[in-house]
Amino acid sequence: MENNEQNKYNAALAKYNTNLDDAEVAAQVAKIIAEKVPANNTPEVKKFLFNCIDLTTLNSTDSDESVMKFTQKVNQFDEEFPDLKNVAVICVYPNFAEVVKDTLEVEDVNIACVSAGFPSSQTFIEVKVAETAMALMDGADEIDIVISVGKFLSGDYETMCDEIQELKETCKEHHMKVILETGALKTASNIKKASILSMYAGADFIKTSTGKQQPAATPEAAYVMCQAIKEYHALTGNKVGFKPAGGINCANDALIYYTIVKEVLGEEWLDNTLFRLGTSRLANLLLSEIKGEEMKFF
Repeated sequence: MENNEQNKYNAALAKYNTNLDDAEVAAQVAKIIAEKVPANNTPEVKKFLFNCIDLTTLNSTDSDESVMKFTQKVNQFDEEFPDLKNVAVICVYPNFAEVVKDTLEVEDVNIACVSAGFPSSQTFIEVKVAETAMALMDGADEIDIVISVGKFLSGDYETMCDEIQELKETCKEHHMKVILETGALKTASNIKKASILSMYAGADFIKTSTGKQQPAATPEAAYVMCQAIKEYHALTGNKVGFKPAGGINCANDALIYYTIVKEVLGEEWLDNTLFRLGTSRLANLLLSEIKGEEMKFF
């Protein structure tokens, strides 16, 4: 039985070119950045990117009070900047879903929770399922989980995919973002394989990183993931979203990810139902660029 299961995943991977050359990927990314990013450096693009932010607080110091204040800022944003679209999501630990739900007053901003033993994913599947179900019960609209990186790296695709599948069944119609932790996967080939397996197992989005491990998101990882999404869409007709997260420290980083998505996946992915940016720093930086003065709103 185990062999049949394992063969199933190898057969899925065999439909794709997963034998990638890291240097070649780096060269292709460098070319896109040099040639295409400057044209996207516009106020319209920055406003769009702001509307794609998963505004995140994932600190051990978070408290009901701090999360309430964090959420109130998002409420105030609509009043202070009526000409701009708000962030896409507030992303918190599961135990704060209810606080956000009770505090959030604006429409069109979702609640996301990291779940399933985030950020290491090293716990029992029963705990992962329970945590996810509780987050949804308390008001989460979206769930971000991490693959079992150790299982993937040791070639146990079956366990990794079974877990994703089970968690997607728990999420039902709610969007589930699957974090690959690309910094731990190291090679372009591994990132491509993990992307494909996660999509086959039920990911609605694939996401680069937790932000808790270095290196976090990189343009090279983003390029490989977007190529995987494109090929998966061509084969299955399913559209999977993309979310870079971790280490997005300036507006130019966001423009680079926007450009990679635009060049690899095309305009139809440039929508906040298919493209997100996971960050805590970026909101103020983008706002400053949009407004032409330093803003410390969030």
